[in-house]
Amino acid sequence: MLKRVHFQPSVLPYLLVAPQILVTLVFFLWPAGQALYQSVLIEDAWTGNSEFVWFENFQLLFEDTEYLSVFYRTGYFAGAVALTAMFFSLILAGFADRIVKGSTIYRTLLIWPYAIAPVLAGALFVFMFDPTLGILAYGLKLIGIDWNHKLDGDQAMLLVVIAAAWKQIPYNFLFFLAAMQSIPKSVIEAASIDGAGPIKRFWTIIFPLISPTTFFLLVINVVYAFFDTFGIIHALTDGGPANSTTVLVFKVFKDGFVGLDLGGSAAQSVILMSLVIALTVVQFRFVERKVEY
Repeated sequence: MLKRVHFQPSVLPYLLVAPQILVTLVFFLWPAGQALYQSVLIEDAWTGNSEFVWFENFQLLFEDTEYLSVFYRTGYFAGAVALTAMFFSLILAGFADRIVKGSTIYRTLLIWPYAIAPVLAGALFVFMFDPTLGILAYGLKLIGIDWNHKLDGDQAMLLVVIAAAWKQIPYNFLFFLAAMQSIPKSVIEAASIDGAGPIKRFWTIIFPLISPTTFFLLVINVVYAFFDTFGIIHALTDGGPANSTTVLVFKVFKDGFVGLDLGGSAAQSVILMSLVIALTVVQFRFVERKVEY
């Protein structure tokens, strides 16, 4: 006969989750609610006066061709950053999984860039690719590439993509490496005995088995590109030249804190938040179906 276990009511579980709930309320729900409220207002940044205008801020945004171009540019930027960061981190994790001697040093060096603040990562690339003083810009000129991201919008976009992807590679590397090391070695050895080479073993065995991790990182990298790249862009290009690297999160700052259009900036933040939530739902709804658990 089975005995049912009854636990006495305790306040301990609520106390343990209370800090996380408090953090969520203070740093997510309250700012999100404030943004929703401000998005239907036109506010005077100097006097604090406001006027309720319903959805006029959103209407003006979607009638603005410049905002629509920023919208499309952000999609390109997010896709480029996510794919670049995941591609190179997957390759590095594959090599790290095979290294036996000196593996600890190799992995530590790869993880270090993640500890750098985004604005410092942007500053590093500023010094390396400065058209006048940058050592990498000088090297590019030696091979016939006239590098000047301060004047060329395509070069500026390429640079911020590289910088943002470089900052995210260590995070992806940790998860890919952990996923690869969780695969039973007997499976890899059996495929090797059957004559499968390293590349075939990777694409037919390793990559399908780490697909849950890949899916998780895809979601994280898209969210990162939409939100956490502000510091890199601000330090590296300040949205220029000619707004060629202005993405949605940077435009929210530029219109709100520089242009003092508080209502329009709040409407942009609401759109950005809704877009990221929608992309996450789509990824979980459709992309996850192809993931093998």
